[in-house]
Amino acid sequence: MCLCFRVYMKHRYRRDLIKGEAESIMTKQKLQQRMRDARPSDDRLTTVQFHPSAQVVMTAGLDQSVSLFQVDGKTNPKIQSIHLDRFPVHKAQFSHDGETVIATSLKNKMFYLYDMMEGRVTPVHTVRGLNEARVKEFSVCPEGGALLLTGTNGYLHLLTLKTKEVVRSMKINGDISGVAFSHDGSKVYANSEEGEVYVWDMRSSRCVNRFTDDGCVKGTSIAASPNGRYLACGSQAGVVNIYSQEACLNSANPKPLRAVMNLLTSATSLAFNPSSEILAIASRAEDEAIRLVHLSSLSVFSNFPVSKKKMVYRASCLDFSPHSGFFSLANNKGHAPLFRLLHYKDF
Repeated sequence: MCLCFRVYMKHRYRRDLIKGEAESIMTKQKLQQRMRDARPSDDRLTTVQFHPSAQVVMTAGLDQSVSLFQVDGKTNPKIQSIHLDRFPVHKAQFSHDGETVIATSLKNKMFYLYDMMEGRVTPVHTVRGLNEARVKEFSVCPEGGALLLTGTNGYLHLLTLKTKEVVRSMKINGDISGVAFSHDGSKVYANSEEGEVYVWDMRSSRCVNRFTDDGCVKGTSIAASPNGRYLACGSQAGVVNIYSQEACLNSANPKPLRAVMNLLTSATSLAFNPSSEILAIASRAEDEAIRLVHLSSLSVFSNFPVSKKKMVYRASCLDFSPHSGFFSLANNKGHAPLFRLLHYKDF
């Protein structure tokens, strides 16, 4: 299966023809276009995320800054950049309503909230009820107003943004390697480094199922599709198992619909597109280690990456725009390549 798209590298001005026969999702051959880089930085990027409603993309990284760019498919101009002193950004995410940016660092218990409506940056130095040495990994709860913090020793902490306090905690056996919410936020899937997946009911804080990821020795990542149909689990071996979410909720031994074995190193990043037609998978341990999976056929697109020349490098974060018109990634070169998916007409 082949995929056809336009690439906006935002780096050097150059045009090349994307070769390959398009099938299924993509229908035309188009030009690949490299443009001025939206992230002129020598430091590694750790985050790329599209705004949930505006035609904007955010990047953040180890250069201690969070930047916002307008996505126009041409020059993608920078809107603004926020510098966080002595705070290399490990992860930055928009709040559910898109009005706030949450940013965490590598070794700090403190994190930042950036109110984009008022232009105010607020450091959060302490969280009541949180007994952790640092705040690093987190997920934004789909219903809004809360974060799910990944702690040490298998703990998950639910933090309300309004009061800045932990309202409850959950615990799995072993260390957590990834967290994913169901589409409605009622369930959360937690992947352990020991290869087990735990399913928690968020309303009751009760573990409703637990199973071993098929053939997994060490889990590394997890993602749930927005339509509620699929669950993807990545492993250190590079295998990504795609499950039915229904089976993961009801079976003690679910079998994957497909084991994707196109990555040769640890599967560290997974992302479904909003329509749940594509799954992006990547490893930050190797250059160009990224693939796109067509979910209805459970097959891997053959013409992505599109160039024999390096342009993806090592991807550490993946995201699709709200209507799947664009796909981007954060890489170790300080760049965020932007790909136009031509099948999808809207941003």
